[in-house]
Amino acid sequence: MSRKILSSALILALAFQASAQEYLGTDPVGTVSYALPQTVIRLEVKAEKESFYAGPYARYAQKYLGIDARQSDEVTCRVTDIRLSALSEADQSRRFLITPGKGVPTFLALTTQGLVSFGGGAPAEGSWRFPADGRGDFSAKGISSNLTSSNATLYRNEKQGIVAVQQQMVVEKSLEARAKEAADMIFKLRSMRVGIVIGDTDATYSGEAMGAAIEEITRLEKEYMTLFTGYSDVCEQQMNYDIVPSKDNKNQLYIAFRLSDSEGLVPAEDVSGKPYLLELKPQKIVSPAPVAVKPGKGQVGYYRIPAVCDVQLKNGASVLLQSRIPVYQLGIESSMPVNE
Repeated sequence: MSRKILSSALILALAFQASAQEYLGTDPVGTVSYALPQTVIRLEVKAEKESFYAGPYARYAQKYLGIDARQSDEVTCRVTDIRLSALSEADQSRRFLITPGKGVPTFLALTTQGLVSFGGGAPAEGSWRFPADGRGDFSAKGISSNLTSSNATLYRNEKQGIVAVQQQMVVEKSLEARAKEAADMIFKLRSMRVGIVIGDTDATYSGEAMGAAIEEITRLEKEYMTLFTGYSDVCEQQMNYDIVPSKDNKNQLYIAFRLSDSEGLVPAEDVSGKPYLLELKPQKIVSPAPVAVKPGKGQVGYYRIPAVCDVQLKNGASVLLQSRIPVYQLGIESSMPVNE
C-alpha cells in the first residue's frame, strides 16, 4: 500500500474519531472539511386565541330577550394555518476531511445537488406569545343608572303614640332590575329604527341623515346586547418549530408542538398543551446494481442518498397535513472514489 493511500486512510480515521467526541481543535492544514447533509422539517404554525367575557346580564338573556347566552368566561385557542417545509443543514456528527487533489473539486461541486454540505443552518427567527390575559369591561356600556329610589316606611314614638313617617331612600338596583332596563332599551332602539325606516317619526330623515341615524341606533343596540351576550377579544400568534428526524426513533413519531388554551402555541416539552404529532413513513430503499468495474485507487468521498418520506401532521386521529419530502439522515450513506 502506498504512502498516499495510507495518508488518506489516516485522515478518514481521524474524521470518524472527531465525530465521536466534541471537536475543540482545528482541521489539519491543507485539508478540506465537509459534512453530510441532514434534513430539518420546519412547521410554520399560526393560532388564534379567543378570550370570551360573559355579559353581566347573561342569566337573564332568555327571560327578557328570548335568546341563549354563554354564562361564563372562556379562553379557547385553535390552529388556523400550518405550513411545512424541508430545510437542509450540516450534520456535524458526520463530518469528513479530504485532501485537495485532481478529482476533489469535481466531487465537492456535488454539494449543489445536495449530496454533501459544507454547513450552515436555518436562521433563528423571533416569535411572540399572547399578551397577558385581560378582564371583561362592561363599565362604559348602557346609559341607565345603577341607582333607584325606594320609599321606606319608618316609625317613631311621639307623645300621642307611634306615628308612621314616609321617607325616600336611594338604594342600589338589583342585577335583574338593571337587566330589565337594558332589555327595554334594546326593544326601544329597535322600535326607533323601524320608525325611521318607515317614516313613522316626528322628525324627517332622508339621505345621509337617515343612514347616520340608523347606524348610530344599531351601534347602541349592539352595545346593549353585549351586556347579555358578552364579547370576545381575539389575538393571533405565530411560531416556528423545527423537527430533526433521527434513525434512532423506530416508529418515526415526533411531537411537533402543543396547543394550550391558556398559553396558545407551546413547545413539545410543555405537557400543559394538547400534542400535535408528526409521523414519517420512509419508503423502502432498494439495493443498487452491482458495480461493473472496481473503483480506482485514491481517496474516498462520502455522500448521502435521502429517503423519500410520506409525512403527516395529526391532531389525535385527524390528519391536518400530509406531504412527501426527502430526508437525508433516514436514507443511506454511500461513497465514491475521488482520484488525485
